[in-house]
Amino acid sequence: MSETASHAFEREYVAVLVTRLAEPRRFLHVVAGPRQVGKTTLVQQVLPQLDRPSVFVSADEPALRDAAWLAAQWERARLLALDSGKQGAVLALDEVQKIPGWSEAVKRLWDEDSRHRLPLRVVLLGSAPLLVQRGLSESLAGRFEILHLPHWSLTEMQAAFGFTLDQYLFFGGYPGAAPLAGDHARWRRYLLDALVETTLARDVLLLTRVDKPALLRRLFELGCRYSGQVLSFTKMLGQLHDAGNTTTLAHYLELLAGAGMLTGLSKYSGKALRSRGSSPKLQVFNTALLTAQSGLTPAEARADHEFWGRLTESAVGAHLANAAARGLCELYYWREGNREVDFVLRSGRVVVGLEVKSGRAPRAHPGLAAFSEAFKPKRTLLVGGDGIPLEEFLSRPATDWLRP
Repeated sequence: MSETASHAFEREYVAVLVTRLAEPRRFLHVVAGPRQVGKTTLVQQVLPQLDRPSVFVSADEPALRDAAWLAAQWERARLLALDSGKQGAVLALDEVQKIPGWSEAVKRLWDEDSRHRLPLRVVLLGSAPLLVQRGLSESLAGRFEILHLPHWSLTEMQAAFGFTLDQYLFFGGYPGAAPLAGDHARWRRYLLDALVETTLARDVLLLTRVDKPALLRRLFELGCRYSGQVLSFTKMLGQLHDAGNTTTLAHYLELLAGAGMLTGLSKYSGKALRSRGSSPKLQVFNTALLTAQSGLTPAEARADHEFWGRLTESAVGAHLANAAARGLCELYYWREGNREVDFVLRSGRVVVGLEVKSGRAPRAHPGLAAFSEAFKPKRTLLVGGDGIPLEEFLSRPATDWLRP
């Protein structure tokens, strides 16, 4: 597999951004998503396809940039726009959330251009969606449109790198790590050092007040180890051996979700208040995070039927969680006594229950039956075993299963 494959491969979002930037200047265009999903590559693929000059700069430096630096880059792009007449220019600012007070500075500069009718289109890129969204909602209400980039899907990793289903389950959807899949030890060190540590240190701890950074790191490791399992915050504290409290853990889990690493799914009840108070079902956004933390080789993982079953369920969950993070649906789990439904999808009034089986499924599914009796979902689905083939499920958008 080629190291340049991810640069040559164009995700569907390239065409979306090209179309938006070809429209009359209306919004700030925000490209948001976790680290290593190709935000920078995507924008660098988009800019040459436009019929106007552009400036691309990054604030992702060890020393934080400031508002003066941002204003200087903006002025540089303004001069290009003035020289280009009606077609204007494009300014792309990468890792914009690293700049202190960035949203206020952007608001001032954007509003100045609006008053002077300067045809300068602006693209903001950010690695931590939660932090980007906070800045947008605080200062830039009504001025932006977000393009959410999720982790890479099975079909994208197949097209760009020739991944098999088993490779995708184990190595996940990180294009930057894909060329290292032939050397597991090297791949794992890259994941842990260059991706996990960088995300925690630079996207979470550097930009957000975290009173117990060691607790947040251990929570992430625990979440990867227990991905696909329901774990109360009280039990988590017992596992973590820390004097923290459940409110702190819930906050840290929210930060990890904002960075596109780990989330906690709420129990479905049909009532939002009860859902928010439930024990979370831990779920990674990318199965590579689970396997890298496990230390198992691909052969060891495949031979461990219990681990491979959890990995399979986590892959389905990650596929659905990425769709939910983009706002395409809501994602929950359901449990009552010993009856459980792995995932519950909801969009408007359409509800779908979903059970995952990594081997041959049993003939009876008491969880799905009880869920159907209680909530009358639009449909219930079985993935794997004698249900929908896993590869087919992962190859189709989550929204396919939510059709009325």
